[in-house]
Amino acid sequence: MTLELGRHSFADDRTLMMAIVNRTPDSFYDKGATWAEDKAFERVATVVAQGAEIVDIGGIKAAPGVEIDAAEEKSRVVDFVARVRGTFPDLVISVDTWRAEVGDAVCRAGADVLNDAWGGADPELVDVAAAHDAALICTHTGGATPRTRPYRVEYDDVVAAAIADTMAYADRAVAAGVDPRSVVIDPAHDFGKNTFHSLELTRRLGEMVATGRPVLVSLSNKDFVGESLDLPVGERLTGTLAATAVCALAGARIYRVHEVVETRQTVDMVAVIAGRLLPARAIRGLQ
Repeated sequence: MTLELGRHSFADDRTLMMAIVNRTPDSFYDKGATWAEDKAFERVATVVAQGAEIVDIGGIKAAPGVEIDAAEEKSRVVDFVARVRGTFPDLVISVDTWRAEVGDAVCRAGADVLNDAWGGADPELVDVAAAHDAALICTHTGGATPRTRPYRVEYDDVVAAAIADTMAYADRAVAAGVDPRSVVIDPAHDFGKNTFHSLELTRRLGEMVATGRPVLVSLSNKDFVGESLDLPVGERLTGTLAATAVCALAGARIYRVHEVVETRQTVDMVAVIAGRLLPARAIRGLQ
């Protein structure tokens, strides 16, 4: 099935890189490196040059911290979305928000995708996506409150829970009027989960892919990688790429990333091994 992301269409054999652009002063990964608008814009230009098809712009870090209301969130992302849209007309623009009010404003400014990392915490977000013909990313958080850390969360079967919740969210979005080709599901590694849950989701990601919905994975520098290898945030690239390879083999379609080039090479190499993609060249033994 063709994947429709706002005004952009992608064949069902395309894998896509979604580059993270934080408009926050306190991101866990870049520590505010793209807080200033011009620095964030430079980041967009860089990842576009590296081949990212999507940028995911966020105005609030996921972890607990200073309260950011809707007005402040909009001040961080709305005008920036408009600037990016004006400069990069062929780029897919996603905004990481759970708030319908913010979603409406960024869609008016040119966003194509609403990335709801908090699993439908605002039930009106589906209506906003439908009204603007925007795509929607439906995540599984186990009902966690936005910007909270998991604590002793338990699931009988975390993969079954992720499938049930994301598919129900997807069905609700379609019922609200979102194009079925514009609904993506995401197991949401780390969100509402401990490390064992995220590892189980990685091992069994093929079960989510088997639903027929395109699957997004956000693995980049996550805590489950850091805890698995006992590494701090700045040293998790190799572990991230290992998890990426497992998800790529299972058939994930979209990869939300900090490192575009390394992730693209990993995903493409897996696709070549799996026989989904031809080698870029194959002259060995022929010349």
